[in-house]
Amino acid sequence: MTVKNLKKAFIEPLNGKQKGQIIEVLFNPGEYSVEKSNTFQSNSVPGLETPLLQFASGNADSLSMELFFDTYTYEQGEDIRKYTDKLVALLHIDSQLHAPPVCRFVWGKFQFKAIIERLTQKFTMFLDDGTPVRATLNVTFKEYRTITEQLQEIGRESADRTKRKVIKEGDSLWLLAAEEYGAAALWRTIARKNEIHNPRKLEAGREIVIPPLDK
Repeated sequence: MTVKNLKKAFIEPLNGKQKGQIIEVLFNPGEYSVEKSNTFQSNSVPGLETPLLQFASGNADSLSMELFFDTYTYEQGEDIRKYTDKLVALLHIDSQLHAPPVCRFVWGKFQFKAIIERLTQKFTMFLDDGTPVRATLNVTFKEYRTITEQLQEIGRESADRTKRKVIKEGDSLWLLAAEEYGAAALWRTIARKNEIHNPRKLEAGREIVIPPLDK
């Protein structure tokens, strides 16, 4: 690839005060790694040597890379923190969101929507007055997807008709939503339909309606 066609990687904040402020890396990463894993529940069965494994959930993917920053060679020894602090700021709590912002790492056709889970700075060159002019950042991005995005991606369909269930001791709206919709976070759909104002207090023996999801 020629220098003319070289695509520069960048990080784009997607919400909060920094939304839309592109953070361009000084040098593209030499490599990156993507990690994916699942969580399984272990169920012991008397008489068996090993427990039965039941799929519980997928885990968010992780994207890890090392980013190199240098101003000694190309920027007349400018304080490197002018560039690295922009990335560090994505770990801080945004006053509008009350949480760190969601961002997107983009390098050519590769895109990864995430939050920055952790970041380590290592300063390796300094001017005589102690100003850092070279640094290496080890960055780990944790995949971010809303429940709406996940349900759309897996093509989950609603139950085709309204159901009725009788509340038993130990039941919860979270459990019912997980059983009926495959997503515990959709418990509010059941709560709204049945006018349940306190989901922590379910009356055993009460019949409730499990509505279909809107398609």
